[in-house]
Amino acid sequence: MRLYLSSFRIGNRPQELLRLLGDGGRRTALIVNADDYKDAEGRAASLKREMDELTGIGLDPFEVDLREYFGRAEALQEVLSGVDAVYVRGGSVFVLRRAFSRSGADEIIKRLLARDAFVYAGYSAGPCLLGPTLRGVEGEVDNPELIPEGYEDTTLDWDGLGVLPYAIAPHFRSDHPESAEIDKLVEYYIEHHMPFVALRDGQALVIDGDSTTVAG
Repeated sequence: MRLYLSSFRIGNRPQELLRLLGDGGRRTALIVNADDYKDAEGRAASLKREMDELTGIGLDPFEVDLREYFGRAEALQEVLSGVDAVYVRGGSVFVLRRAFSRSGADEIIKRLLARDAFVYAGYSAGPCLLGPTLRGVEGEVDNPELIPEGYEDTTLDWDGLGVLPYAIAPHFRSDHPESAEIDKLVEYYIEHHMPFVALRDGQALVIDGDSTTVAG
């Protein structure tokens, strides 16, 4: 399993993501559904920023809009089976969880990661989704009742994907608008005896098989 889990955007060590990809391809499925709560202009701006950044480090990104695969898990499986990386940007982790559930991306990505089919990368909500649970993120950090247009029939699953045995707390003690809320989230994890890894902006958790390091 190969993971590049950044606190904010690409982080200070994008070369670690490229190292995980090795000499293989650079075709990258970009998922920005954590921003589906924004208006069309705001979401388009998010998409362009991510496309530009990923292209800038040598990747070949294309958008996979999970809304187009709601109820079409087999079609999504076919698309994700043909990529070298999946990059999941930040935003609302609860909106992202709804999109993963409705499209089947949660089970598909778990299966493909188990086969080491691609590198999973991303930041903020993207890594947060991989832990055991989303409990603790509600309230100050994210609103679980945020339901964008087209999501009305989705049920919120409070379980994370369970790819990691611990939670990720991004933006920890960083110059980020959510850093104060993340301090409270870390307190929640400690009080509830929940294992977690806190990342400062610029840092990324890099997992390459049995090796786990913090880069940046």
